[in-house]
Amino acid sequence: MTITKGDQPSEESAAPAAGGEPAGARGSRHSRARDPRVSAMMLSGLLALGLGVTAAVLPVPYVVESPGPTFNTLGKDNGKPVISVTGRETYPAKGNLNLTTVYVDGGPNGPVSVFEAFSAWLDGSKAVYPQELIFPTGVTKEQSQQESAVAMTTSQENAVASALKELNIPFGQKLEVAELSEGSASQGKLKSGDVFTSINGKPITSLVVVQEELAAGKGRPATVVVDRSGKPVSETITPTRSDSGRFILGVLLKYRFMFPFDVKISLDKVGGPSAGMMFALGIIDTVTPGDLTGGKHIAGTGTISPDGAVGPIGGIAVKMHGARADGATMFLAPAANCAEVTGHIPDGLQVVKVENLDEAKRAVELTARGADTSGLPTCANN
Repeated sequence: MTITKGDQPSEESAAPAAGGEPAGARGSRHSRARDPRVSAMMLSGLLALGLGVTAAVLPVPYVVESPGPTFNTLGKDNGKPVISVTGRETYPAKGNLNLTTVYVDGGPNGPVSVFEAFSAWLDGSKAVYPQELIFPTGVTKEQSQQESAVAMTTSQENAVASALKELNIPFGQKLEVAELSEGSASQGKLKSGDVFTSINGKPITSLVVVQEELAAGKGRPATVVVDRSGKPVSETITPTRSDSGRFILGVLLKYRFMFPFDVKISLDKVGGPSAGMMFALGIIDTVTPGDLTGGKHIAGTGTISPDGAVGPIGGIAVKMHGARADGATMFLAPAANCAEVTGHIPDGLQVVKVENLDEAKRAVELTARGADTSGLPTCANN
């Protein structure tokens, strides 16, 4: 039981003296205070109050997510354009294509108290999760920030690639070995920095080529050629089967892109991969004539892959509240997040589920024309 400040005086003024008579009938407050039973009651009350206050401020292993600011990818942040392009003609754009953010308290970001967690649980715009669901055990604040920064950089590169692919603008891309996984089948054969050029004689233009060739081989050794410091190196590697049943080489790969023009994204103190789709839409609007949004206020979230696939993110329920509070009337949500969308949509916000950049772009274009958007896919018709 918690005790509020208002409880103390009311309890004291109604407390009976010895024998059950009103305190005023027995004389002064001084004489009543000396009664051992009254003293014990007062002491118990003070102890209960102290314990209640102490419990309220004790840290608990939970994480609280609350709506963060939104940023218009067509606008500016701290006086700088969020998206700036050099080497290609650009076009001014009106309207909003807002990325959404989340404030995260708890875990490596500092402790959350019982009171803070309970207050957030009562607030429909916030979310409370066990700490282990959000952060790996033992991760530090510095490690979390570093991972978030790397994810943001990768999402920006993927956003440029997916936007150019959507616009049929050619660009170069290579697959580079980032690192080897534990117990890798490629141990002692491939190294970090190797650039894949072919597998079983087939040129590698994307990750899909590698995956399809390994699947077709059904575990048979594969001949992989990589570029290592400008020299071709050929290795024969026997893939292993992953927990999901796929055949893998045991390497973590990253894309190295060669774009025909430069795209710079300036956004301070924001990390993570979840803005990828909105960056891609902003890039498309920036380098194409006309106004993609028609002046409408649209927000969204979702990771993006170089081929335009939109992936799930965390904190989507909180992000929808932040988007609506900032004025958005349409929200683009990854189809894979539908379970978290249903039942959490704020009033006045239309949520459209998308699986790829093309679907997101079409939804924005339909809204821009002022057409009927009621037929767009939603999580309700998942």
